Amino acid sequence: MSKRRMLTNHEITIALAGGSVLGPFRATWSTEIKSDVRELTRDYDAFLNGEPQTRFKYHLHDYAQNLSHSLVIRFENVMAIYDRVELLEHQSHSHD
Repeated sequence: MSKRRMLTNHEITIALAGGSVLGPFRATWSTEIKSDVRELTRDYDAFLNGEPQTRFKYHLHDYAQNLSHSLVIRFENVMAIYDRVELLEHQSHSHD
């Protein structure tokens, strides 16, 4: 049995202090596709838990639209990051 590739499409929306919103930005992630979409939310979560921000630039690649979004962001100005994830391929296990 071959191992199936996990592919996810993310839609990132960023709420800024003062009420402005960036996005939504679509980004694709898999083990074969380079994209910073997962790192963005992980780094923001670490920042919320007291760790200093060490990275400011993130590249979000949308392979479905052949686009790349570059975000330069300072977390102290961010109120929330919403990550909507669409699972495109998965294995279902039937219990018949």
